[in-house]
Amino acid sequence: MEQSKTHVEKELLITHLFNAPRELVFESWTDAEKLKHWYAPDGCTIEFKTINAKEGGFFHSCVHDPIHGDCWIKGLYKEVTFPERLVFSMILSNENGDDVRSTDAGKPEDWPEEVLTTVTFTEIGKQTKLTIHQTVSEAEAKQTGAYQSWIKMFNKLGAFIEGKTQ
Repeated sequence: MEQSKTHVEKELLITHLFNAPRELVFESWTDAEKLKHWYAPDGCTIEFKTINAKEGGFFHSCVHDPIHGDCWIKGLYKEVTFPERLVFSMILSNENGDDVRSTDAGKPEDWPEEVLTTVTFTEIGKQTKLTIHQTVSEAEAKQTGAYQSWIKMFNKLGAFIEGKTQ
């Protein structure tokens, strides 16, 4: 029996449960001041040159990593449905907002030029189930550390939110 040559990689999909109302969890994804508290891997910080979290709005951010250097990302908000769903693109860039190749940004050569990120927020009683889906191979995300960074950032987000709700 011949195996299919159109093997499809499993894309990144993570679910996390927060002890907070979904409006607060959603706002933590769209407010630059809130994002600064959690939206960067451990040991790193983030700054937003631009953020306009509305449908058709743009963002341009930089994660400052003391070991690997700066990582600039830009993107377009394709869908913003408060408090249920966010869909945005993520494109590697430089400080000026010009696209850069994946290898120039320290990613593997086959890293996608544009990653589509979909975040859904589901109310479960007084909790919020967040699901993130990205159009990047889960195996590649685990190899580069992106997958593990999401888990750690969600833990930081949970601690930040619990500090706001107590």
